[in-house]
Amino acid sequence: MTTRVPSFRLAACAIAITTAFPAVAQSTAGERPLAETVITATRTATRTDELVSDVVVIDRQAIESSTARTLSELLTRQAGVQMSANGGLGKTSSIFIRGTESRHTILLIDGVRYGSATAGTPSLDNIPVEMIERIEVLKGPASALYGSEGVGGVVQIFTRRGTDGSHPYASATVGSRGYGQIAAGTTGGQGALTYAIGLQKTREKGFSATNPNVQFGNYNADRDPFDQDAVNGSFSYAVNKDWSVSGTLLLSNGLTHIDDGPGLDSITKLNTQVLGLGVKGKVSDIWRTELRASTSRDKSYSPVASSPGRFNTEQNEVSWQNEIDTPLGVALVGIERRDQDVDSTTNYVLKSRSIDAVFAGLNGSAGSHSWQVNVRRDRNSQFGSANTWFAGYGYQFLPAWRFNVSHGTSFVAPSFNQLYFPNFGNPDLQPERGRNTDVGISYSAAGQVVKLVRFENKIRGFITNTTLPQNVPQARIEGWTLSYEGDLGALQLRASLDSLDPRNELTGKLLPRRAEQQATLGADYRVGAWKFGGSLLHLGNRFDNATNTLPLGAFTTLDLAADYALSKAWTLQARVNNATDRTYETAYGYNQAGRAFYLTLRFQPQ
Repeated sequence: MTTRVPSFRLAACAIAITTAFPAVAQSTAGERPLAETVITATRTATRTDELVSDVVVIDRQAIESSTARTLSELLTRQAGVQMSANGGLGKTSSIFIRGTESRHTILLIDGVRYGSATAGTPSLDNIPVEMIERIEVLKGPASALYGSEGVGGVVQIFTRRGTDGSHPYASATVGSRGYGQIAAGTTGGQGALTYAIGLQKTREKGFSATNPNVQFGNYNADRDPFDQDAVNGSFSYAVNKDWSVSGTLLLSNGLTHIDDGPGLDSITKLNTQVLGLGVKGKVSDIWRTELRASTSRDKSYSPVASSPGRFNTEQNEVSWQNEIDTPLGVALVGIERRDQDVDSTTNYVLKSRSIDAVFAGLNGSAGSHSWQVNVRRDRNSQFGSANTWFAGYGYQFLPAWRFNVSHGTSFVAPSFNQLYFPNFGNPDLQPERGRNTDVGISYSAAGQVVKLVRFENKIRGFITNTTLPQNVPQARIEGWTLSYEGDLGALQLRASLDSLDPRNELTGKLLPRRAEQQATLGADYRVGAWKFGGSLLHLGNRFDNATNTLPLGAFTTLDLAADYALSKAWTLQARVNNATDRTYETAYGYNQAGRAFYLTLRFQPQ
């Protein structure tokens, strides 16, 4: 029997946290703090305090302070995000935003969509973290902005960008289980040109990805290493004061070992390619336009395996987006064309499809009010047309308090594996269609931010896997997220509590690998040249399968960190991950790392 966290208890926690800082709140009454700007939630630059959606920003400082080594680990430290992984570095991992499937999340890298059309999921396992400048996580329906898969949200990665001057950086890390990483690069700019270039090399001997519980007899008690080499680059050139051209590039090659039975390993080569080129400028004082062309390739090849195979996805996209200032806010109008092509040793009945889309929107604010409306029509060459929409409203009813409500629709086209994979696919599958409602209240004053969000997501035609994929009448995912961030000078605090109920309404069973409760707690404290930090992650009981017969136990992990500033340019960082050496699984039969130590020397002139 599972235990739910009652909604009134979450609300009580929110009130308790905000009233814990009465002096701070009173001292800033009537002031509106300067808010940062994000792009992902509206497709236009928008202040976070004018958004009607729930967005989390992970900046470079947070990435360097974190003990996470992978993109999935970074994301699962955020409120409302859970993960599963089939072993350590370079192994298949998934994220669940607000209890939705991994295939319900769109991954963008510098605005370029990246993922696997065969698996139908974002490819998270070969992204070099040292090359990331910033991450924006949009939680909630996003199909009206970005099309198919935007059910649970969007993760957008921004790689390092150039600014005026010259800004070199470098880091070297050694750690447990033969871990080693070096990264170096520079960002800069002079006159009309800005640029960035970076290199990263990662090696780890690793640990056995599987244990004897793994299904299909794949257990092999050896180390499963991971090697990765990556390069990124970007440029922007201002042709004149109104027009500029820009480009971005990310290349990453990985080599990972995966258990393939007693005494056997599969060796899989991973290849990530993301390339984008754009021109943007002002047509008039109120009209801005941008034309972009991009391509992404996700490649996986297993030359040494019991069943050798190749799974390559190429996505080519051209988009034209226009922003027009109006008395009611920024109007958004655009068109897109995306082609998906699959190159595989698997004999898929169909190996390509195209998506044509038109979209429009309006977002603005006046006084204490803000609003956002989006509509989109996608025409999929396999499944015909799908219309989606989003509408939201925000109201700052007191200087420190804000209320928002939104409703949006979404859809997901089945992946090539779900449709055509031999002995697994079902060519009769139809797209999923969802409806999501969010209601939130937030408190923000003098560095204290508390958010309480209630959400409900109903997905009609939900695709579930038992023997073969099939559309079931509906899945319902509802819950609460309570989060807190506090800047108390030398001390920074963060915490979150999630209560989730993700169910297949046909069977009443919980959706696999989602915990009904998750909690995080973190703190960083600066004193002189030192910075000390720690983070706690608790995940409740889950099930690994749709029939809820394979339980995954609850676990709590503790990570510790200490940084010492040797000078203005040099920092020494020490990390202890899973300090209590907790044994746990996020996928049945697959191991997660025990206690691990890491030491990093970082160079970055101020």
